[in-house]
Amino acid sequence: MSSPASSGHHDLHGSSTSDSHTVNPAHQSFWLWVLCLTGVDYFSTLAYQPSIAITSAGRLAPVATILLVLVTIFGAVPIYCRVAKSSPHGQGSIAMLQQLMRGWSGKFLVLTLLGFAATDFVITITLSAADAAKHLMENPLFHHVPSFFHSQIGITLAMIIALGALFLKGVREVIGVAVVIVAVYLAMNLIVLSGGLVTLVQQPHYVSDWWDKLSSGDVGISGHSSNHEPAHGNENEASISAAAADSAGAASLIPLTWYSGLFMSALLFPKLALGLSGFETGVAVMPQIKGDATDTEDHPAGRIKRTQWLLKTSALIMSVMLIGSSIIVTTLIPIEALAHGGPAYERALAYLAHGEGGLKLWPFFGEVFGTMYDASTIAILCFAGASALSGLLHLIPRYLPKFGMAPEWVSATRPLVCVIIGVCIVVTLIFRASVEEQGAAYATGVMVLILSACVAVMIERYRERSGSTVSRIPWLTVIITLVFLYTTVDIMIGKSEGLIISMFFIGAIMGVSIISRCVRSDELRVVRFQFLNNESKFRWNTLQHLEIPVLAPHRPGGRTLDEKEQELRIWHHLADEIPVVFVEISLGDTSDFFQEPMLDIRHEGGRYIIRVSHCTSVAPAIAALALSLTGKTQPLEIHFGWSEESPLKMNLGFLLFGEGNIPFLVKELLQDEQPDEHLRPRVIIG
Repeated sequence: MSSPASSGHHDLHGSSTSDSHTVNPAHQSFWLWVLCLTGVDYFSTLAYQPSIAITSAGRLAPVATILLVLVTIFGAVPIYCRVAKSSPHGQGSIAMLQQLMRGWSGKFLVLTLLGFAATDFVITITLSAADAAKHLMENPLFHHVPSFFHSQIGITLAMIIALGALFLKGVREVIGVAVVIVAVYLAMNLIVLSGGLVTLVQQPHYVSDWWDKLSSGDVGISGHSSNHEPAHGNENEASISAAAADSAGAASLIPLTWYSGLFMSALLFPKLALGLSGFETGVAVMPQIKGDATDTEDHPAGRIKRTQWLLKTSALIMSVMLIGSSIIVTTLIPIEALAHGGPAYERALAYLAHGEGGLKLWPFFGEVFGTMYDASTIAILCFAGASALSGLLHLIPRYLPKFGMAPEWVSATRPLVCVIIGVCIVVTLIFRASVEEQGAAYATGVMVLILSACVAVMIERYRERSGSTVSRIPWLTVIITLVFLYTTVDIMIGKSEGLIISMFFIGAIMGVSIISRCVRSDELRVVRFQFLNNESKFRWNTLQHLEIPVLAPHRPGGRTLDEKEQELRIWHHLADEIPVVFVEISLGDTSDFFQEPMLDIRHEGGRYIIRVSHCTSVAPAIAALALSLTGKTQPLEIHFGWSEESPLKMNLGFLLFGEGNIPFLVKELLQDEQPDEHLRPRVIIG
């Protein structure tokens, strides 16, 4: 029904502009290898999640972690499997919500969510590198390195630059490195967890001691616990110790029942929510997953299926690791050692790997194995930003260049890598490579993106169903959404600085987008012409061969075409034998940047009328029509009337609503597109 014109924007530039806002095809790999690319972020949570659990929930940490796992398996995984199905090119929940809201409100929603996504991904890069640098500096072997290199900021910047250099080398190399790092890190953690579980089986008194203290009400959370949990090693000012609970006396301990413990764990669940990080990047890297040979660009069923395998597999691996680490850390490590400043603070599993505290889970645990464990932890933390950087490389080109809110070179991988790494360097310098100052923003970005995915899936499922309003509501999805809404609100209240940091990212994206949209507003923007029917396409080809002399824009709803033509011939001194082709343009979504106008060409009353719809801006559409219809012997003339609007109002109308100051803008567009004035269509105002 629609087909590209024989002389559209393709001919104006010599190459098709339809690809000007598409993303370069990504290198594709086996889904398990791509899982490792997301896993360097997701699985690196083990470096700090056990400490978060103890800091936030005390001896209730295993119960709270099990709740986290249940929410992951039965909440986040189904939601993101649906997101992968609805956005198979890696756009994620942002694309789903964009389709629900059109116009400038939809664009600002997308920019806001991109701001939260940028917060999540950029802070993941900078915070992970800073935490890796911190672990490196705390390793005993690093103390032998000259003090000149003992710079938290310097090491962090070196790690970020190395990550960018790896991406400049190629994504294939990035995935290969990620596979090795994840395999080694999971193997090291499996050794630690197996040793801990075997110890608990052989020495069950650890479990009974934990249960006796918990059932007596000795939860192990101090009354002045802070809401600032660590993320990737964030400093927590909360003090947690058994001595704090004992100091109140045995009489102050209230026996804990199973239901009261479960209720407390549910209240404490949001403080463990960073264990949910990784799902958004799991969808963002979808273009790198190799699908079936039968996949098409519109229906990549194989890629969708393998992405869902990726999400389920990574969630299952992480759930086992989280529960196991929470159990052994809570039962085997004294709670005072996990308190702020304690030897196990923010390094609980490393504490066990080094055999500290006089407890060796396996005979070979000690300084050598502990150093190997530290090396794997530093490696995965340093590389955790790889999945975030990969996500940004696929997310940003999908939106900003297409909206005209970024230069076209942003669609190229290497320049975008340089920009992102530059932003990460600036963020690192602003926060002085401090882990604790960046943690709140990380949690906020993660939870807002998960909540947006829940809302998008809920609305999509509601629209798919039929019947009464109550029967159309996907109640299970609503319950999942409410759980994540509660979690997000709790984090924002407890960590308001995270929301403030996110607002800076949102403001920066908004500012850059507005400036870029203004700068690029004088681009032709017409990708190609489409036709309402075959008759319109035939008449278009006829008009191109007729070499029409006059094109006259006409606003429908005012004067009739007869009145318009009579006035035009009088004021512009056109003889009756000179044919005039009228153009009537109706605007579509003016917030879009590129456009593919739909042409409905009719022959009525002895004259041709070109009715143009689906336009984002009037001036580029007229200029593209004129360039396509101008003759080879003499240029076409475009006849306008004078406008009574003020210049300021006309310019704002053009930027926001696709109208205003049309004759001048058409003239400027024609000068840019056709430098030869003998072939350039002429603009006449009378």
